[in-house]
Amino acid sequence: MTQVKHYDSFPVWIPILSTFVSLLIYTIGFYVFLQFSIIIAVFYILYCLWVEMRVLTKSCVSCYYYGKVCGLGRGVLCSLLFKKGDPAKFVEKEVSWIQIVPDFLVFIFPLLGGIVLLITDFSYTILLLLIFLFVLSFVGSAVIRGSFACKYCKQREIGCPAEKLFSKQ
Repeated sequence: MTQVKHYDSFPVWIPILSTFVSLLIYTIGFYVFLQFSIIIAVFYILYCLWVEMRVLTKSCVSCYYYGKVCGLGRGVLCSLLFKKGDPAKFVEKEVSWIQIVPDFLVFIFPLLGGIVLLITDFSYTILLLLIFLFVLSFVGSAVIRGSFACKYCKQREIGCPAEKLFSKQ
């Protein structure tokens, strides 16, 4: 059996799985913040949307998978919302750890909020959700990206700023 080097268009189950994990993370965060107030929960969802839009407008518009089924489920969506960017600029782009902090805050904010809830009014539900959030954010995302998405990504072969950042020794 021949090993696939990359996908020109990913099998649909990979972006479905990736999107499902992201939506679970957002849903857990929403639920945690809902324990404080609906306003905080809505601001959290708005923040998640801003982070997603940021990725679409700063990266996806210039990616090889623009208009195609990509491993993270954003290529087709991006083409429906935004005009195609310059693929050459994507390859030349440098990404730093500081630039991806907003992405990490999507799960760090609810973790911190959940810890506050555990201290002020302990709940096994919140504890289990925080454990699940932690596992989804670190293990789930790493497995999806490392084993299914990035591993078979054509853009990684062409040049990906995120791959350069994460592969630095």
